[in-house]
Amino acid sequence: MPRVRKAINEMNVVPYIDVMLVLLIIFMVTAPLVAPGEIELPNVGSATITPKQPFEITVRSDGQLLLRNRAKPNDPAQRFNTEGLVARLIAQQQENPDQAVVIAADKNVRYETVVAVLDTLQRHQIKKVGLLVVPGAK
Repeated sequence: MPRVRKAINEMNVVPYIDVMLVLLIIFMVTAPLVAPGEIELPNVGSATITPKQPFEITVRSDGQLLLRNRAKPNDPAQRFNTEGLVARLIAQQQENPDQAVVIAADKNVRYETVVAVLDTLQRHQIKKVGLLVVPGAK
């Protein structure tokens, strides 16, 4: 009489335990070899330095260029042509190399005019140039 085999309905977990032990040994050996990352935190003194107010170039819809030093709020804006504006900014940035320049333009100014001013400043190595916008304006 042939013997009837029973189906085994249990899972053999011994191979899984072997794999887990090998992984545990690998992690225990390699953990001391990994150098912890270092984080360079800023000094407290550097966070209290406020940036200088920038020079503001205003481009009007009629093509006029006005320059105002925002560090001196009582000084009125002065009208310049392109060459005079560049000469003034070069002289000012030699005195204060950290002072930025921002360009503010009317809504009606053509994009090409603003790009031309940006290009002129870039060709004359004026540093830290940006655009001034009104947040949330539509």
